[in-house]
Amino acid sequence: MNTLNSIEVDVSVELGATILPIHHLLRLGRGAVIELDAFENDPMRIYANNTLIAKGEIQVDDGHLNVVVTEKVVKPA
Repeated sequence: MNTLNSIEVDVSVELGATILPIHHLLRLGRGAVIELDAFENDPMRIYANNTLIAKGEIQVDDGHLNVVVTEKVVKPA
């Protein structure tokens, strides 16, 4: 079990995505709004080491943001 404790996994949560030319990105200032390809009730995508593993939703509990897994993504064999 000690071997498993030393394995690092990069976990990321994606709210949505967009394609943005670099010159637009460089012009963004504080408070800029970036339109994403998702709606507020769409599930978020959860990645481990850049591999989609689940979908989830945000919940707020005592001022803390939590990501709750609602669906595991099964890769076809």
